Formats: sequence, C-alpha cells, structure tokens
Amino acid sequence: MKNNHPKITRIFTAWACAVLAVTFGTVPALAAADPLTVVNNLSDFIFSAIRAIGIIILGWGIVQVGMSVQSHDASQRTQGFLCLFGGLLIAFAKEILTTIGVL
Repeated sequence: MKNNHPKITRIFTAWACAVLAVTFGTVPALAAADPLTVVNNLSDFIFSAIRAIGIIILGWGIVQVGMSVQSHDASQRTQGFLCLFGGLLIAFAKEILTTIGVL
C-alpha cells in the first residue's frame, strides 16, 4: 500500500519519538525527607568548591614564590606570599569559621 501523505507520516513519527523521549526520559526526584539534610549537603558542596579554589590559589602562590626566588624579584615574592596565605585562608575557611563560632 502506497503512502499518499509522507509529510503527515513524518510529523507523526517525530511526535511519537518526542512522546517516547519524554516518557522514558523522566527521572524521579530523589529529595531527602529532612530539609536540614538538604541544606547541610549544599553547604558541604559549596565549602568543598571553595576549598578547591583555595588550593588552586595556594598552588599558584607556591609557583610565584618559586619563580621569585629564581629571578630575585622582591615584588613577585610579595605577591607569591600573599597568594600563598590567601589560598591557605580560603582552603581552610570552613575550619576557621567553625573555630571562631560562626558556623
């Protein structure tokens, strides 16, 4: 049997594929029962991201200090130590805030 309406067939096929994709592509929401657990998990994630940034800055400070020692550049050494100590502060921000009682 010959198909007289290929455009309609194409539209129906696209619609059927879209319905199947929506049907099988849904993912159930796995939310925690306790809202406080969700907030704590988010806080842990944010502080781990901040820690990663601090470690990157700390590494860059170490590189700058090493390059300044090699080139005998005092201003670069100052920048290196500032990056180094700033990276330490950022990397250990959660522990510092917990120690002073903010968290």
